Amino acid sequence: MHQYLFFIGDFPIRAYGLVLSLSIILATATAYFLAKQDGRWHKHIPDFGLYCGLAGLIGARLWDVFFFDWSYYSHHLLEIPFVWQGGMAIQGGVLLGALTGYWYTKRHGIDTWAFADIVAAPAVIMGQALGRAANLLNGDAFGSPTGSTFGILYPKTTLAYQTYGNQPLWPAEIWEGQIDLVIFVLLLLFRTTNHKKGQVFILYAVLYSCARFGLEFLRGDYGTLLFGLKSAQLTSLAVIAVGLLLFFWVGRKGESIQDHTSKKAPSIK
Repeated sequence: MHQYLFFIGDFPIRAYGLVLSLSIILATATAYFLAKQDGRWHKHIPDFGLYCGLAGLIGARLWDVFFFDWSYYSHHLLEIPFVWQGGMAIQGGVLLGALTGYWYTKRHGIDTWAFADIVAAPAVIMGQALGRAANLLNGDAFGSPTGSTFGILYPKTTLAYQTYGNQPLWPAEIWEGQIDLVIFVLLLLFRTTNHKKGQVFILYAVLYSCARFGLEFLRGDYGTLLFGLKSAQLTSLAVIAVGLLLFFWVGRKGESIQDHTSKKAPSIK
């Protein structure tokens, strides 16, 4: 685990920023592949990825500041832009990224739900999976003490060590990254079914929220908010409830997806 990869003079090149940037680039590349395979909108992907990637970073930071760490940042306002300290909430990133994506599709006359199904949902969760590797390298989004010899021991320079010292912690961020990859595959498989437009993106929101709700019981980087639940769990419950209703409503009333792939993949002989 290395927070700093190397230095250019006194300027540190942080693993967190490098891997986080890589997650946005690879998510955009995945979106381009999926759009190109479908035969629609692939020329928009570079701009779309740039806009939504920046919006996602801003949303993730602000969500963490105001919902998780406001007691600290309310007295350290100048440190709000210091993202290298850790503190990025994916739920805020997805929300502002989705709003930006909605604005982009409407501006360019793109079918929002179809675009979200083809591009956004699978690509976003893949980016999230790699983003959790950035959290691990930075020593944030860490778990609570396991109470045994099992767990991750973080270096003294990390927030995890400053919070719990030399105690083994649950590998919450590692497990979330692995579950995200499973969700990525499940979404790709679901795209092959005769689903209704919008269901892939809704399924992404529901599956991720279910995973996040369970994993939050292992997180140790912030406390509970209401009914013994953390803010991310309360948000997840709301998304699950609304998402399930939408998923089944769209399944009954929605428009069937149509295959617009320009050409079939060549057979292997």
